[in-house]
Amino acid sequence: MKKTGIRKESRWTGRTVWRKFAATAAALAVLALAGCGGAGNSAEGSSGTGAALTGSGDQLARIREAGKITVAMEGTWAPWTYHDESDKLVGFDVEVAKQIAGKLGVEAEFIEGEWDGLLAGLEAGRYDIMVNGVDYTEERAQKYDFSEPYGYIRTAIIVNKDNTDITSFEDLKGKTTANTISSTYAELAERYGATTTGVDDLNQTIELLLQKRIDATLNAEVTFYDYMGVHPDAELKIAALTEDANHVCIPLRKGEDSQSLREAINQAIAELKADGTLGQISEKYFGTDITK
Repeated sequence: MKKTGIRKESRWTGRTVWRKFAATAAALAVLALAGCGGAGNSAEGSSGTGAALTGSGDQLARIREAGKITVAMEGTWAPWTYHDESDKLVGFDVEVAKQIAGKLGVEAEFIEGEWDGLLAGLEAGRYDIMVNGVDYTEERAQKYDFSEPYGYIRTAIIVNKDNTDITSFEDLKGKTTANTISSTYAELAERYGATTTGVDDLNQTIELLLQKRIDATLNAEVTFYDYMGVHPDAELKIAALTEDANHVCIPLRKGEDSQSLREAINQAIAELKADGTLGQISEKYFGTDITK
């Protein structure tokens, strides 16, 4: 795994509790201010609400008028979105969002929160888009519009090294797993008959797995490789991989109001793929190009 110049411990230890507190506080502030017609907290200290809640015209026009696009993400899922040793929000999706914002001619303003509230917040208009390794699914497409894919990843079953009971997805039947609630990983595990425990972030999931309090967890293949690059002695392995890759896309609110925004984001993604920018960002954080 290609190193990113970030102190290894900083991705997975040290600041997890503080970040959870900060993310919760930020989310509460967004709710409180939204109720007063005010602005939501961002990870970088500026304020604003999703453009759909203010002004007239379509969403893209309001974003450009405001000069910023509000972007929701977890901030606790390395290497997608996380905090470095100086507590700065960094990661693959952070850089992707900034590049797309630049193509739109605006600044990216980040709002952090726990996974199970991010999509609901998007639907409620508390931010404009969500950039957080979100897989496209037909079920989600009934509630949200999606951009074209900007990444392709396979799902891995991760188990302890001495686990010989799980070698395929069918072996998940009757087993225990852990993932964030409403994630595609939790849904996939349950479809194969596993009992899923809800957690707040990947750090909790790995802790439960290492303590053998669960049998397995499902996550992106590249996320596992990143973790092992930081913790090469961790007693973990991949038991099985999906044959087909999931499409990682950007969800938006449904409706004609967001159509021009989706088209602009699709154009930005196409340009960033064509000039190699997305591939370079992927190599930086994953050690491989997941954008093809």
